[in-house]
Order: sequence, then C-alpha cells, then structure tokens
Amino acid sequence: MFLRVAIIVQTLALFTTPITAGLLLSSPGGRTLHSVSAYGVFTAALLHLVTAVLVWRPGGGSPRPILYAAGFLGLTLAQVALGIAQMKTLHIPLGVLMFGLSLLQLSRIPAVRRAHAAAAGPGHP
Repeated sequence: MFLRVAIIVQTLALFTTPITAGLLLSSPGGRTLHSVSAYGVFTAALLHLVTAVLVWRPGGGSPRPILYAAGFLGLTLAQVALGIAQMKTLHIPLGVLMFGLSLLQLSRIPAVRRAHAAAAGPGHP
C-alpha cells in the first residue's frame, strides 16, 4: 500500500510539471513555479526509493521495486540536468517518458482491495 501511495505522489508531481512549464513560457513567475515542481518530482522520486527499500527490507517484499525506483531517481537527476542546461529537445521527451513510466509502474502495483481479494481466495469479495 505504501509503495502504491509513493508512486501516486510521484505521478501527480510529474503531472504538474508540464503545467508549470507552460507557465514558464507565459508568465514572469513561471520559472519559479517550474523550479518548485522540479523539486517536487525529485522529492517524490526520493520518497519512492526510500519506500521501496522499506517495503523490501523489513517487510520482506521483492527487491525489484528498488531497481525501478533507483532508475527513476537517475532519470529525474538527468531531467534536472537537462533542464538546467536548457536542452529542450531532450528535456521534454524525457519528461513525457518519465510520466508514462510512472503510470506503467502504478498499473503494475496491485491495489489493496485486489490484493486482499486474491489472498482470500475465490468467492470472497
């Protein structure tokens, strides 16, 4: 459940970045808002990694989500570096890819109800 929440927060943070990118192009305070959203994505990716480690180690879960979370944090750092370097031709497609990957990972983490129903067996709601 905690891993799902961390990925939802990450996906929502990623969803806000194109909105603030539009503000970056159209308003004087847009640069600050886009910077804040970038910090939000970084924080969410870091939270995702910490949550994946905590779900794995004390919880006895699979270590696979740690690899995804670490890779995503690496993509986030690359995205920040490309943004600072103003390399829009790489920055924008990488942002779209990151949002898609986050949605994909979210779809792979089972919801709590579905997981409990599967554990209860057939015939139990």
